[in-house]
Amino acid sequence: MADRQSARAAIAALTTEFEELTEAPPGDTTAGDDGPLAWAGYADSRARAIARTGERESVVHGLASVGGHGCVLVSFEFGFLGGSLGQRTGDRLVAAYEAARRRGLPLVSLIATGGSRMQEGMVALTQLQRVALASARLRAAGPAQIAVLRDPTTGGGWATLGAGADVVLALPGAQVGFAGSRVRPPDADPAAYTAEGQWAAGQVDAVVAPDGLPGTVGRWLRALRLPDTPPDPAPVPRALSAAGLPETGWDAVRQARSLSRPRAEAYLDDYFADRLPLVGDRCGGTDPGLLAGFGWREGRSVAYVAQCGTATRPAGYRTAARVIRLADRLGLPVLTLVDTPGAANDAAAERAGAGAAIADAFAAVAAARVPLTTLVIGEGGSGGALALAAPGNTHVTPDSYFSVIAPELAAAILKRAPDQVRVTADQLRLRPQDLVELGFARSVVGPE
Repeated sequence: MADRQSARAAIAALTTEFEELTEAPPGDTTAGDDGPLAWAGYADSRARAIARTGERESVVHGLASVGGHGCVLVSFEFGFLGGSLGQRTGDRLVAAYEAARRRGLPLVSLIATGGSRMQEGMVALTQLQRVALASARLRAAGPAQIAVLRDPTTGGGWATLGAGADVVLALPGAQVGFAGSRVRPPDADPAAYTAEGQWAAGQVDAVVAPDGLPGTVGRWLRALRLPDTPPDPAPVPRALSAAGLPETGWDAVRQARSLSRPRAEAYLDDYFADRLPLVGDRCGGTDPGLLAGFGWREGRSVAYVAQCGTATRPAGYRTAARVIRLADRLGLPVLTLVDTPGAANDAAAERAGAGAAIADAFAAVAAARVPLTTLVIGEGGSGGALALAAPGNTHVTPDSYFSVIAPELAAAILKRAPDQVRVTADQLRLRPQDLVELGFARSVVGPE
């Protein structure tokens, strides 16, 4: 079990620059001392919680600066009735979201809650709708939402502020899940309800040690800040290989499939001074063959999506679409690195919705209002690669190719003998220089 800090201790661990917003939120309609349900003893429970914690509700909110970047900060007090959400909690959360929207600031939530407050019944439960609406209004205005999952983050707090955030960070060992510890099935795997388990399932972007949290949140606030002017396209990365242009189509295929060819990780390390990964499709899946997130280059933030040379799985396409849409909302340019033999086409991929996931990636690229830049660094295998390519701004390296279909598969479909694969590769015109001549690629980039 992770250490349970008070709301103010959690704030102090993150920043020394915090100004509480204490204005009375509107719409406090809690009736009677024992609440809207006249729950016997509820007033006494609140009084004891106030005396024990020094807080008048289960959340504290205010203006903060983390790493020199301003935000609205929300922190839950688990000692106040288990950090539960009641009417007055909802009032404060809505006020925090509205403060972020009015000021154009991101919202950071330090969450520790057991869920909705039973003593207020449906009045408490409907606070989730209020929070969801406030979150949607802030999202429509642009600023990012970052959640930090403390122990525990369960119930409606997880299903709104937590899982609904753009970036989800978690402290090691924190309980995370919609079901709290007392209402889970008796045979449930306890690992599924941990920060680490949720990270493995693609629901959490990073598990961050407490001493690393201020730096990580500060880096995210820098990466996700709204730009003052419309973004210029991300610069095209340089090629990391000294390979020359291939003479034949089959030479192009062999160069792209070479195990010694530089891969996405090397390109990203060369391109960015700092990178912050986003993990998972928020549908329970991850794809280790796709890297995505935001990086810092020459004083500005650039979103990235990079294939790593493997067949891209449905979770990878959904993750890519998630990152592209977030960048589009924030007004930040996008860089994609294409390198895949194609989309995964095994039975598991089909059951996971490969077609819908690829379609969603195509849609995210097509709808993006921010500029996208693509560099093909290896294999460009059919629609599974094209889904992440920028129309009109795709470039290629000398050790890459792009094809409507792999030459081996094309020969098989045409019922050609195996020794005709090389001829088929030439006919497909898949070499880098062919791609430029055909108008698909704008340039073949070199090492400089």
